[in-house]
Amino acid sequence: MALRLLPFRQYDEQDVVNLYALETGAALANTTVDNEGSNGVFVKITTGDFNAEPVAYTAHSSLGDTSAPFLGSTDMYPANTALVVAAANAGESPLGLTLNQTAIADENGEKLLYNTTKKEELQAVLPGQTVPVATKGIFTLGKKALVGESLSAAGLAIGEGFEVADDGQITGVAGRTVGDTRIGMVLATGSRVSSGGLTDQFAGDYVVVKLG
Repeated sequence: MALRLLPFRQYDEQDVVNLYALETGAALANTTVDNEGSNGVFVKITTGDFNAEPVAYTAHSSLGDTSAPFLGSTDMYPANTALVVAAANAGESPLGLTLNQTAIADENGEKLLYNTTKKEELQAVLPGQTVPVATKGIFTLGKKALVGESLSAAGLAIGEGFEVADDGQITGVAGRTVGDTRIGMVLATGSRVSSGGLTDQFAGDYVVVKLG
């Protein structure tokens, strides 16, 4: 699954922003692919114009074939017009990290548009739907959230800071003093391994961070 967040997390719902959707041009796919639509991605704001209509209707592949007149319009897919870019890059100030993944289909390629229950089970939202973004709290990030997919490559150290790198991932910042790019502190680190003949989708390094 396209998840960068592990289950252990502590945050207040008052610190979650429920205003924005990922940009429609983000590289979204099914829930097995790690990309800009994964959860645990640090994102930034690109549009927040409340003078615009709150919902725009556009064409989207989730609608299927709309070429015949009786199948409906090609531009009737609703999307939130307040957008965040799918990933913040190095040197940018992120709004926070996404708590849900944004995806078109499940692991079998079946469109989540037609299976709301499965969508909720996968902690997913559809493209154009509002994705919750946490701005403060304690979160456990898997290797997909780390530059180089390891603690050493990302330069993360317990008690020291971290900042956003490219593609919404994080990297370490030496020292404990809050700086211009430091967005939180590393609280703990660890690693997971597959065992008992079962594959652990989060196998590898992980880090517990305090955001904000």
